Amino acid sequence: MGDTSAHAHRSNRSLRQKYQWVSCFYDVLDYPWELQYRRWRPSILNDIRGDVVEVGVGTGNNLSHYHPSVHVKAVDISQNMLNMARRKSRNAACQIEYICDDACHLNHIETSSCDWLLSTFLCCVMPDELQPLAIAQFGRVLRPGGRFRILEIVYSRDPGLRRRQRRLAWLVEKIYGARFDRNTLAYLKTDAGLLISDVKFLKDDTYMLIEGVKIDAGQQAGRNLR
Repeated sequence: MGDTSAHAHRSNRSLRQKYQWVSCFYDVLDYPWELQYRRWRPSILNDIRGDVVEVGVGTGNNLSHYHPSVHVKAVDISQNMLNMARRKSRNAACQIEYICDDACHLNHIETSSCDWLLSTFLCCVMPDELQPLAIAQFGRVLRPGGRFRILEIVYSRDPGLRRRQRRLAWLVEKIYGARFDRNTLAYLKTDAGLLISDVKFLKDDTYMLIEGVKIDAGQQAGRNLR
């Protein structure tokens, strides 16, 4: 357990350092992809209401799309990224609280305090050994009946598209720490407190949107008996 914790700490520190550095030119690098993502953001966020935690908020590209009634806790591991998000979202209609924390701990988010959890392209930058830790925190901060929505990018099963992804993979990992072979969906399926309700692709079979709900202790017990 100690080795796992120490390794997780080193991985988190490495991610924090990477994004402190990459924040200076993140939006410039991400611009070609953001031309596509900006078309998806309104539909991804249009039904989200209540108390929301967005984990891995980055430079805040989602924040202007939340409903005015929403209260968002915007979490990122990099203070520099949060500073950019704050500047970018000055005219956002919703209420926003900016929190520098990492997804494996969420120290500043109370248990069972959120109606929604959102993350877009967070888990693909997290090494596999960190993902169960983060997913456990996702479940902890959601209220029973609270919902989650997670957007990730994965390798395509189409040989031609997969080859194109592989040609970019080294650069994506070098700059962002992201990989296309993370096992996020599998980790979510094994978390007893989270129930996946839908998995769909926004483009080809690469941009995966995972949706689900936090179930209560009674539902968990019934699920375990099956």
